[in-house]
Amino acid sequence: MKIAVDAMGGDNAPGAIIEGCVSALSEMDAEILLVGKEPVVRAELEKYKGMYDEDRIQIVHAEEVIENEDSPVKAVRTKKDSSLVMAVDMVKDGTANAMMSAGNTGALMTAALLRLGRIKGIERPAIVSAFPKLGKKGEFVLLADTGANAECTAKNLLSFAYMGSIYRHHAFGTEDPKIGLINIGEEETKGTPMLKEAYQMLKASDLNFIGNVEGREIPRTEADVLVCDGFTGNIVLKLTEGTAWNVFKAVKEKITEGVKAKMGALLLKKKLYSLKEEFDYSSYGGAPILGVKGMVFKMHGSSSAVAVQNAIVKAATVCKRDVIGEIESSMERYRENVSE
Repeated sequence: MKIAVDAMGGDNAPGAIIEGCVSALSEMDAEILLVGKEPVVRAELEKYKGMYDEDRIQIVHAEEVIENEDSPVKAVRTKKDSSLVMAVDMVKDGTANAMMSAGNTGALMTAALLRLGRIKGIERPAIVSAFPKLGKKGEFVLLADTGANAECTAKNLLSFAYMGSIYRHHAFGTEDPKIGLINIGEEETKGTPMLKEAYQMLKASDLNFIGNVEGREIPRTEADVLVCDGFTGNIVLKLTEGTAWNVFKAVKEKITEGVKAKMGALLLKKKLYSLKEEFDYSSYGGAPILGVKGMVFKMHGSSSAVAVQNAIVKAATVCKRDVIGEIESSMERYRENVSE
């Protein structure tokens, strides 16, 4: 198994990307294709000489880099020799089983759509991200979508639910995943016309739909997959992340203001670190773009080496389970539910 990694994408590239790749080798049996400017990538790899199996990392030279400020469509069409596009092409031609990037999200989505194409029955792919459950260390809910589609139809949300359910089952072993719909109230009459329609479609489907989930219930939801448009999902993720880190910062400032506070901080240190870990995105791996004909993973733009390591290891595990094949075979169910 081979995983292509965009070595030049992300705020901390290429350093954190390459360090994470090297660390991942000890936890899996897959090979890594590092796609990027060869002199730069090779110089970074030299820092770890003798610390990894050199036969399991291959450098693939890419002359160009897609920057965050680049227009996604224009960049994918004009920068065909970029690390991001070349990594996606490796999935298309079978050189790699999966690819991942911490770079330009719009460009990654565009490249996945233009180079790989959509699975039959999927109108719009979705980015599926893990959201940690408060007070339940190691447990999480999948959000679909978290940024690929700002505006959606009810049919789109139904397809997200199917894909999210399949991914949750085959990637994480959850039997008959519970599906929830993010809304402003629990009653099925709440929300916009689109959400009301989506509720009825989900209710009529053969999915394990448990109803609407309000924003305040998301951190403790019983759902395994929460469905929403990408605009809502992206706000939920970023608001939670920002709130969590700002709360931790405020707590740290308060408990280090005086001698008594510092003594109390020592007693609470382990508990605070444990709580912090529950909100740490780095332990949940990358977010797959589901609905395209290939495994493409989006990593957080500011991914650390640990986040990259976890993303690669989890991608290798997912690829062994043929999630794409399961989605393709299950789309017949989806098409039956949305047929006129």
